Amino acid sequence: MKLDFEKMGGLIPAIVQDNNTNKVLMLGFMNEEAYEETKATGKVTFFSRTKNRLWMKGETSGNTLQVVNIAVDCDNDTLLIKAIPAGPVCHTGADTCFGEKNVEDIMFLKYLQNFIEQRRQEMPEGSYTTTLFQKGINRMAQKVGEEAVETVIEATNGTDDRLVYEAADMIYHLIVLLTSKGLRIEDLARELKSRHKG
Repeated sequence: MKLDFEKMGGLIPAIVQDNNTNKVLMLGFMNEEAYEETKATGKVTFFSRTKNRLWMKGETSGNTLQVVNIAVDCDNDTLLIKAIPAGPVCHTGADTCFGEKNVEDIMFLKYLQNFIEQRRQEMPEGSYTTTLFQKGINRMAQKVGEEAVETVIEATNGTDDRLVYEAADMIYHLIVLLTSKGLRIEDLARELKSRHKG
């Protein structure tokens, strides 16, 4: 499949999408040289119309875009680039050039585990998480079991709101248990991914 640069006056639009969150990060333009440079380096490189030269995204800020995949549209004149950003994408400091936050709620689980790990290291008084760590692995495992039972009860005889509430309690206690064993929620994601046959 050959890109049709000539149809678009030598430049084609390149839509950049976050590979992990699927948020649209920005739109830039590429000439053939920028496209080849992007493929060769794995870093998104545009043709800057104002500077009249190739411009690697992040060349001054360090907020580069690491290419994961490049798709060409059905007319061979637009690119969709899935990438991993090294920081905010917009020159204003925003996550995206459209003013959107580039996060998914699911990513809060990673943040939560980092927070729980910090609690484990600092053990601040008055923290419920601290008391779980102090009571040990048996109590943590017991809490996961208790919350699992409550989740089942809400699933079979309760409301959706209560099911979400109890399932969230179960996930929280599971993350505490994982943290105590030196494991992370990402370990579960990797295991599930390895089982997935698609």
